[in-house]
Amino acid sequence: MKHIDFYLDFISPYAYLAFEHLPEALEGLSYSVTYKPVLLGAMFKHHGHVAPAEIPSKRAWTYRHVLWLGHAHGIPIEMPATHPYNPLPHLRLALSTTHDGAISRHVAETIFRDVWRGGAEAGDAGRLAALASQLAPVRDGRSEEAKAALRANTDEAIARGAFGVPTCVLDDRLFWGFDGLAMLRAAAQQDPWFDGPHWATADQRPGPSRNIS
Repeated sequence: MKHIDFYLDFISPYAYLAFEHLPEALEGLSYSVTYKPVLLGAMFKHHGHVAPAEIPSKRAWTYRHVLWLGHAHGIPIEMPATHPYNPLPHLRLALSTTHDGAISRHVAETIFRDVWRGGAEAGDAGRLAALASQLAPVRDGRSEEAKAALRANTDEAIARGAFGVPTCVLDDRLFWGFDGLAMLRAAAQQDPWFDGPHWATADQRPGPSRNIS
């Protein structure tokens, strides 16, 4: 049986789509998944990335693209009333349902669908309270333990090479994004391509000069 670590942040529509599509993408395979919430904003800061929503044309494309992907793959999706929003309450709530950094698929599904279905305000205090009641936390999401678990997950993902979400890790290989699920399936099926030169040496070449004037 293959094991997959699935790093997610509820703010990401691509993470939601990949989460929903994962069972279909891996249908017929023997595998287990550990779902780990991370803070996407901290990843962007670590790598010096600009969030897509900070570039107006990329923001517009991203929202149109994810709605199209949902339509094309039969995954219900609606944009929240406000986006981006602060995902910390959702992330800490998820981690309040467990005593470690891994959450159940049920918890991830419940929060993802609350954010990405219905078009409501994701950060509404009343809706967050209703989610907390539904999920029955085992510890306070505002506790230092829950905050530390989120930091630990994020640091772990970065240390493994993750730069965004969704990131799936299988056999120490990283697969990023909704469109990376097809590669993930091939790797889980032990496609010999992954033992050849294309995976191993694709990045073994000089990058562009930084001294271009």
